[in-house]
Amino acid sequence: LKFRQEVHKVISNLLAGAIAGASVESALYPIDTIKTRLQAMKGSVGLKDKVGALRGSTSLYSGLLGNLVGVIPASALFFSVYEPVKEKLTQPTVGIPQWCAQFAAAATAAVSASFIRVPTEVIKSRMQVGQFQSAVTAMKTIVKQEGVTGIYAGYKSFLLRDITFDVIEFVSYEQIRQYYLQSKVPDAKLNAIEGSAIGAVAGALTATFTTPFDVIKTRMMLQGRNKVYSGVIDCTRKMILEEGMGSLFKGVGPRVTWISIGGAVFFGALEKAKSLLETFAPANEEA
Repeated sequence: LKFRQEVHKVISNLLAGAIAGASVESALYPIDTIKTRLQAMKGSVGLKDKVGALRGSTSLYSGLLGNLVGVIPASALFFSVYEPVKEKLTQPTVGIPQWCAQFAAAATAAVSASFIRVPTEVIKSRMQVGQFQSAVTAMKTIVKQEGVTGIYAGYKSFLLRDITFDVIEFVSYEQIRQYYLQSKVPDAKLNAIEGSAIGAVAGALTATFTTPFDVIKTRMMLQGRNKVYSGVIDCTRKMILEEGMGSLFKGVGPRVTWISIGGAVFFGALEKAKSLLETFAPANEEA
């Protein structure tokens, strides 16, 4: 029985992560495309540029299918690492605060998922700005022209953004969730709507703090063979000197909108998936 319960837990984490990741990516991909196009623009961004970022309603979904091929396994992997690490570290024998356990679990999961996330993000970003029309073509061309390292362009900047992002979002979500549940009856669980509301708050908070990291990540990933920036620090320095401090917050509006709504969709789908998967859990019966 214990073995079946452990297997169910692993499968549930994989499926819940995959469902939540696919849901938010599919629903909000157009906003992400607009954000990426705005961040890729150099110099001051005027109204004409912002309108231009909206060009072609169908092109706003450019790269979605190819991106889902990476997002689904990456999200599944993230949760298959996050949940067991969090569970292990929150045990009384470990003796650390819950937020520290959540911090460590989110960081560990982010690093694990990055090996899938980064190539997915590189290909997605280049398709969104019109460099390629298909994920397969993008993958072949990047590897041919830039080598395997090309699909991991901006890896350090991605990790900087993603670890920071995941830590802030998941610690915020878990802490708000815990505080909210304490105000309810004992052993209460979140429903999808409650999870969505808390996820939106956590998402908006996270998006605001991590936008500069995201802008730098986008610039690093889009430069291709034309190495304008030698690294994260060089990119930050040049952007501030050439475009002003405000350049680090390009696309902040669409990003906050996207991630706050995304947090609602993601965590709502996550709580719903967990609830549904629990109905298939092995019953606690005597062996």
